[in-house]
Amino acid sequence: MAPSYGFATTAIAATGPTHNERKLATLSTRSTNELTVETSDGRSLTVYDAGDPDGRPILFHHGTPSSGKPFDPHVALAQERGIRLVSYDRAGYGDSLRNAGRSVTDVTQDVEAIADTLGLERFATWGLSGGGPHALATAAGFADRVVAVATAASVAPPDRPGLELTDGMGEGNIVEFGLAREGEEALRPLLERERAGIDDADVPGFIAGMRTVLSDLDAATLDGEFGEYLLAGVRSSLTQGVDGWLDDDLAFVKPWGFDLAAIAPPVLVIQGRQDLMVPWDHGEWLAGNIPAVESWLREDEGHLTLLARLAPAIQDWLLAHF
Repeated sequence: MAPSYGFATTAIAATGPTHNERKLATLSTRSTNELTVETSDGRSLTVYDAGDPDGRPILFHHGTPSSGKPFDPHVALAQERGIRLVSYDRAGYGDSLRNAGRSVTDVTQDVEAIADTLGLERFATWGLSGGGPHALATAAGFADRVVAVATAASVAPPDRPGLELTDGMGEGNIVEFGLAREGEEALRPLLERERAGIDDADVPGFIAGMRTVLSDLDAATLDGEFGEYLLAGVRSSLTQGVDGWLDDDLAFVKPWGFDLAAIAPPVLVIQGRQDLMVPWDHGEWLAGNIPAVESWLREDEGHLTLLARLAPAIQDWLLAHF
């Protein structure tokens, strides 16, 4: 996917504290704490625990490609509103180890490790763009723990009858998803070239490099602090390579591995008309094919604006369902 920026069971030994428990015991009092969580299959994930440590937990799934590290204004908001804001670097991003061949539904293994380590018995979840399907998978897999789920500019499944995944997307995404359908060997060289360009970019160059998938509204949103945050997150997410980005793309062009009808918690679907990364019909389709759904289909929103402008409203909606 051309940069759709957005901006996841640990066994307890009876003989002493686990690696994860030791990590938790040494967390500082900073507003955002970073820790490493181990999954049941031995991989490690970078997790960010921010906001009010005694607040209602909300788990965020970042976009494709991006880092889970939260935006400072969102951390401040979480502290003010009594939110424990949890996020993570998806498998293959940053220092989170790759889970090669993963499907969208495989994120539930990572979510279980995070939730169990942090003691999240009940939590809400949401995802932006490429994080949207992973948020829905979380809700489908943990109906007894997830109180509500929201998606913002989420890509829809690739197997919608009569609908093509890339219809209405900007040129960059059409090329990228076309290569994803051909497989890893076809896709990896493109993503490696994109990564090299990001390494050297400033915010104006970042905007210019994505211009085929940026509406004017989204391009304007990247000006200033928000653009600096997203660029830093994308860059850090790709420091070890493009595996996370590649595995996301490959997962999006095959069946997700779960049934949308299996989602029991309340669902909020948000989509902007001014979105060239994930077109309007994706949000419209999700809103029409998920049970217990509420939709915010906004003519005056784009893709990145949903994170920059609507995060407070999304979190308020999630909080109301605890």
